[in-house]
Amino acid sequence: MRIMDILADVGGRPGLDCRGFCSYCYFKGVKDVKPFGCKNCLPFQKGCDYCGRAIVEGYPGFKPLDLVTFEVAQKCFGSIPDKVTISGGGDLSCYPDLLPLARMVGQGIVPISLGYTSGKGFSRGDEAKDLIEAGVQEVNFTVFSTNPELRRKYMGDRHPEAALSNLRLFCQSCDVYCAAVLIPGVNDGAELEKTCQDLVEMGAKGLILMRFANTREQGLILGNEPIIPGIVPHTVEEFRQIVTEANQRFGLRVTGTPLWDPETGAPFALASHKEEISRLPALRRGATIVTGSVARPLLEAIFQELGCQVNVVSVNKDVGCLITIEDLEALDLEGVQDTVLIPGRTLAHERDIRRALNRDGRDRLILRGPDRLTVDGEMSISMSPQEVLDLELEAFTELVETINALGV
Repeated sequence: MRIMDILADVGGRPGLDCRGFCSYCYFKGVKDVKPFGCKNCLPFQKGCDYCGRAIVEGYPGFKPLDLVTFEVAQKCFGSIPDKVTISGGGDLSCYPDLLPLARMVGQGIVPISLGYTSGKGFSRGDEAKDLIEAGVQEVNFTVFSTNPELRRKYMGDRHPEAALSNLRLFCQSCDVYCAAVLIPGVNDGAELEKTCQDLVEMGAKGLILMRFANTREQGLILGNEPIIPGIVPHTVEEFRQIVTEANQRFGLRVTGTPLWDPETGAPFALASHKEEISRLPALRRGATIVTGSVARPLLEAIFQELGCQVNVVSVNKDVGCLITIEDLEALDLEGVQDTVLIPGRTLAHERDIRRALNRDGRDRLILRGPDRLTVDGEMSISMSPQEVLDLELEAFTELVETINALGV
């Protein structure tokens, strides 16, 4: 039976429809950004709605309630959905019609998921009660820290006690997955320990730790780095160790992004489950895979089991789906084969990609791979180890078949 999960998009602008930018916000300081180009662009034009607007959350503001409910009704086609996820570009707790919207789309029978809130729009401390009665059963809550003063200073939260009170209420009745951008010397160490202990006591289902990005290489592609001058983020290995220890110590499911999930082995769980790799098609041809620095050693481990025809190279960017044309223009082409696969969501136009990867005079066949080969901690926290492996096996099957069809 088909599961119908409907998205109720309320719009909203980062920094404007969330009671001000958090000090660590990815969008803080962003000015006009020219379209990057992407797989959705027309062949003769760089720029489309996705890479010109959606990538920078370019909403005009919160949508009126009537418009959101009309869009939901259109998506339902007269059927009752299995679930409605309310989400947008701003903070849901700041959406003035959140409760009426929840009541309208829930109708007392449809479970509701709140896609993102930090609670900065709550001021009384008990707003969660009515939302739960309206049908909210799952909440993604950016906590940052359970220390009210840290929330006040780094999130600009005017009512941190009210936000945390609502978090507690949500945890008592809903599946709550919390999130925290981890800033060295601010909310890590002893502060992180206290936050984890508090979340366990509240009854949260999990905590997603997000490595703070402060440079272009770490993922700031909107020309606004550094976000916080003078802060040196945790290295990838330091961050992985923090995630591992937190998951082990507190009896709370803790995952990380860009890595990792100690329970499922994501991202690229296949790298540590080599017996599963035998389920993939045999690799018959060769190619070069271009990726980010986090994925490279994991992809290499997987393809070493499949055969030596594929080599993996990385650009100077942690995450592959944030690769832009500048990264490809700086890539050393020595050893890059005549068939090249880049991440499906690479933010660059096809003609620019061809120019960058053929600048040494070789005429390479350049292909976009699957949009997703694995999942990060934001997705895997609600998945089982087998669900992660099944997703990866499906994606890698598509990748191997592409190489077998078009490789050298």
